[in-house]
Amino acid sequence: MKRILVILCFCMYIFGFSQSKVTSIEGVVIKDQSDPRALEILKKVNQQFSENSPKTLDSYSYKSYEKISLDIDEDSITQYRQFFENADLFRKKREKDSLNNSIARKIFSKSKLFLWERAQEFLYSKKYGEKINILDNRISGLKQPIYEMIALQQSNRDQVPTQVKKENRGLYRFFLTDTIEINGRKNFVIRFREVNFKNPDKKRKYNGAIYIDTDTYGIKKIENFSKNKNDGIITSTWTYFNNKWFLAHETVKLKMSNMVMKEDNKESPDQKHDKNKKQSFGTYAFLTSRYFDYQSPAENDKQDFKGYTFSVKNIGGNTLDQYRTDPLTERERNTYKTIDSLGKIYNIDRKARVVSGLLLNGQIKAGIVDFAVDEIVNYNLYEGVRVGLKAKLNENFNPYFSPDYTFAYGFKDDKWKYRIGLDIKTTLEKDSYFRIDYYDDVTASGEFYRRLWNFKMRMANYGNNLNNDRYYHYRGASVSYLNDVTNGLTLVFAARTNLEEAMFDYSFRNRGSSFNNFNTLFTLKYSPNSTNIMTPQGKSLIDQEYPELYFNYEQSYKALSGDFNYTRFDALFVHNFKTMLGTTGFRLYGGMVIGDAPIWKNFTMNGLASPRRDFNFNLTSFLGFATLEGGKFYNDRFIAYYFTHKLPWYFKSLGQNVSSFDFVLRGTIGNMKHPEYHQFKFKPLDHLYQEVGLEWNNFLSTYFNLGLFYRVGYYTTQNFKQNFAVQFKLKLLEF
Repeated sequence: MKRILVILCFCMYIFGFSQSKVTSIEGVVIKDQSDPRALEILKKVNQQFSENSPKTLDSYSYKSYEKISLDIDEDSITQYRQFFENADLFRKKREKDSLNNSIARKIFSKSKLFLWERAQEFLYSKKYGEKINILDNRISGLKQPIYEMIALQQSNRDQVPTQVKKENRGLYRFFLTDTIEINGRKNFVIRFREVNFKNPDKKRKYNGAIYIDTDTYGIKKIENFSKNKNDGIITSTWTYFNNKWFLAHETVKLKMSNMVMKEDNKESPDQKHDKNKKQSFGTYAFLTSRYFDYQSPAENDKQDFKGYTFSVKNIGGNTLDQYRTDPLTERERNTYKTIDSLGKIYNIDRKARVVSGLLLNGQIKAGIVDFAVDEIVNYNLYEGVRVGLKAKLNENFNPYFSPDYTFAYGFKDDKWKYRIGLDIKTTLEKDSYFRIDYYDDVTASGEFYRRLWNFKMRMANYGNNLNNDRYYHYRGASVSYLNDVTNGLTLVFAARTNLEEAMFDYSFRNRGSSFNNFNTLFTLKYSPNSTNIMTPQGKSLIDQEYPELYFNYEQSYKALSGDFNYTRFDALFVHNFKTMLGTTGFRLYGGMVIGDAPIWKNFTMNGLASPRRDFNFNLTSFLGFATLEGGKFYNDRFIAYYFTHKLPWYFKSLGQNVSSFDFVLRGTIGNMKHPEYHQFKFKPLDHLYQEVGLEWNNFLSTYFNLGLFYRVGYYTTQNFKQNFAVQFKLKLLEF
């Protein structure tokens, strides 16, 4: 499983190919700064990239065949077999029920350790957008595919390669060294090295090269070598078709580890230096991709683009012969036989689904049940430590009906909570289902609605209530309907009837703290550039791209014994963009309540700090403020912003890692029209609240970013500790 996960990460790398023989026409003196001529050419490459892209055509179609494997270097296979046959390595068999190193070594003697084949079809229409059909797929050791895995996209297809992106200029040093002819077209050769490649080998001054067509400034080829010899090469090549540059071929060879073989030497036992003969064999990850059957214009029908970005046509591997550019070798055929049999013995299918579900959706799959990991342990100031379990019967139980049950217990409030629900799907082609809920739970007052947020966004908001004890209890039922209208547009409509009660000292307009509330909630999510795939489990997000818009509209009615007649709405807009000055991301959000509503239907201002502590330390929050006190401020209308900018300055951290800094600016302002309606201690936030911060990305080569924040403006106090805060953010959460 570890090696399969490594392959997953490896697939996210950039790819490439190079076989051209080049002749140097100019000597280059290596300096720790880029050649201005090379930078000028790369500037034109970026300017012309959109024009050179196939997506400027009215339509096109083409296919691809890809093969990924984990194996020994081809030059070492014969030597490895001889060593394996002569070595007495397996006289003592291990009884441990796992894929141990001995078994892996035995596999390498006859087959590869991992093999994955995939055939795809790419359709594009300026009118209907892009559609990717997975024509067939086979992964050694797995009976059922990991859909999120088979939909992984290549980084160099239809987007600017990493080495050429403007925001990555500081990561490389570029030098114009040659001009050569490839396939009858003249090309600039720009060689590069990574910024932390300080002591290059005398025989290798560069990490790679970029070949640029001198006529169109389109990218013909990129090759990227590892810093250490024989550790790998990642290369890509494009072809000129219909006056555009289409990806044509990719190859990758990346060293994963060294496998040391040890053989007992029985002929000279008295010679210590000959007592054990050791030989090392490198294990590598390989990828080969070929793109073919280009057509433009293409006869694409509207029905071809129905559904999500990705569509799975076949998963059995039976039709792969139609797309293979070369037949499988004997070693590759043996891989399917060997690894498939081991997959049954060691239940690789189940383990792979568990890990993929955990990483991508925050769920652990166990037979017919899915468990949500974000419900297991939580903490807030009202409940203290909250433990719980959310179990949902999945598609293995029934493809159309999916009941679920959630229960939780708070150690501080000493109360049990629960939720019972049922999803009823209307189709298996997209997310479209009715849901019925009955619940008895608590939640923080004034929360910004997080419906339709993905797992990563919810995890980023995990620490939002660490210092907020203003909670309310709600018990009731709801009926809702969710429908993915298009690949990028999701709508949800819900009707709810609740009994709601403040769990703190509170009274609304001298009417007490407990009310009946009948309301409807309309939710919209618009994410036009994100890519999704339909799986038996439902829609799965493959690639989250911006901009994104989230909108909620709640209307309360004095019907069915309801006590209120208010209108509440909130909206969140998320976007980022990249320039030569770095990457800028921003979140704009706000909300308003019209009419009379209890305090928990107004807006708390997402404070993360604690007035009880001398030092503010907290986890990052998707919408939170590091220096603002939690549960202290409430508004019935507000607007807020969260700007972050990655500075294009990179420096070497511990080991071989590179770090950078993000500048952060957060601010919010609002007001409360009738604060006297709410009998409890709080303040409206009616002046601009701001804090500035600096985040150290890849802090000391860990998986965390360290942020330092300081309160500025109207709410600044004389106490430095109140104005200052330290934040930690998990690196994987990104922007």
